[in-house]
Amino acid sequence: MKKHLLLLALASTSFSAAAQAPAAVSPSAVAAPAGYAEMMAATITELNSTGDPAQLKQIASKFERASAAAATDWLPQYYQSYALLLTCFQSKEDGDVRDKYLDQAEAGLARARKLGGDESELLVLQGYIYQARLGISPMMRSAKYAALVNETLAQAKKVNPANPRIYLVQANNLYFTPKMFGGGPEVAKPIYDEAKTRYAAYKPSNSLLPNWGERQLQSRLKAYEQPAAQAAAK
Repeated sequence: MKKHLLLLALASTSFSAAAQAPAAVSPSAVAAPAGYAEMMAATITELNSTGDPAQLKQIASKFERASAAAATDWLPQYYQSYALLLTCFQSKEDGDVRDKYLDQAEAGLARARKLGGDESELLVLQGYIYQARLGISPMMRSAKYAALVNETLAQAKKVNPANPRIYLVQANNLYFTPKMFGGGPEVAKPIYDEAKTRYAAYKPSNSLLPNWGERQLQSRLKAYEQPAAQAAAK
């Protein structure tokens, strides 16, 4: 049951509605072919609008083709990794298959890092991948991957403490950690609140940059309101 709730909560509302037509392009994409920025924006919007595993795999392939068209831009590799991560969360396939999606996602992150990608964003996505690996087998993997999530997010916070996705993934990790190990919904709530503050202040310099997670956060915070409303009605 905990495994099912983890996968559902982390994946079902992971899609940000913030992607729009680009106001500017990534600095590393200046040598990209005509129409590249528009294609990337459209594919990001598509990514943020589906939870279907088959579609997510197709979108990952689109970003792979985009990386060939703009070989110096880190963003296609990043978004391909994110699409594969979401595929893992949404897939009903067995754990070995889902681990392979995460293997591919980590390979994409390594390529994005070589291209000079935003280290804070790469570390957050790495932490999210560790969280997905934990979700595949919580009982067997919690000792290893719960710690890796925390360590990776701590590194991301040192690079850029203003990144709101750090606090979202951190709060998710705490939410699904048993109370006996220092987690639980009450412990996670202040971190979700911190994420809300960070999202309100966060303004990416162009619309192709990572901007996901706010809708997931809103869903998590709304879930806290329901028990409070029920208690007030009694």
